[in-house]
Amino acid sequence: MTITSISSIRTEQHPLIRKLADCIEGVWQRYLDLSPYDLPGDLGYVEGRLEGEKLRIENRCYQTPQFRKLHLELAKVGTQLDILHCVMFPNPNYPLPMFGTDLVGGRGKISAAIADLSPTSPTLTLPPPYIQLLKALPEIHFSQPRDLPEWGDIFSEFCLFVRPNSEGEEELFLSRVESYLEIHCQMALAMQPVADEERLQIIAGQRNYCSKQRQNDKTRRVLEKAFGEEWAESYMTNVLFDLPED
Repeated sequence: MTITSISSIRTEQHPLIRKLADCIEGVWQRYLDLSPYDLPGDLGYVEGRLEGEKLRIENRCYQTPQFRKLHLELAKVGTQLDILHCVMFPNPNYPLPMFGTDLVGGRGKISAAIADLSPTSPTLTLPPPYIQLLKALPEIHFSQPRDLPEWGDIFSEFCLFVRPNSEGEEELFLSRVESYLEIHCQMALAMQPVADEERLQIIAGQRNYCSKQRQNDKTRRVLEKAFGEEWAESYMTNVLFDLPED
């Protein structure tokens, strides 16, 4: 399928968020055989209020033979906060890591930028071909690296978590995320389905990843303030980090 150019809140967000959203969908369309993915309920576009400001959430989801869900979320709180969140959930028949990236910006600056290909194997290590390709990428440096959260043991050694402090660093982050995406899509197309025993291990790895991500208190608090605890819990478990079926 072709990703149609429809109105998106990215046009009102920080330029790096707009560029990364376009980049993500562009790579997906170049490499993958996309089909629609139906979200539960009416969650493609949601509005709420957060501390007197309008909160808007836009979700775009797709699926492919290799990925059970490709999720791109954009959120905007008034003029104070811009968010991009993206996760590629592999079909558990394929031994693929979890690609994820997030951007958080406000008042014209990006305060947090993270991207990773997170392993789902029992040993929490990436497949050797991934390691080889990722190590071959040029070494890059950022002036303000950030510390991972306490639950961040799900991330790989290649996890990039920074506060970009210039347009040059923003472009460097964008370029590196595009490289991660291209490597991931190329590897996905080359992968063969696994046997049932390994599939169960992959499901366990994805469940561990999702359960750790659900521990992100900052995300939960924002959703609870805007929509209430019940809605926030449902959104966290059914949209942001839903578990694969056995």
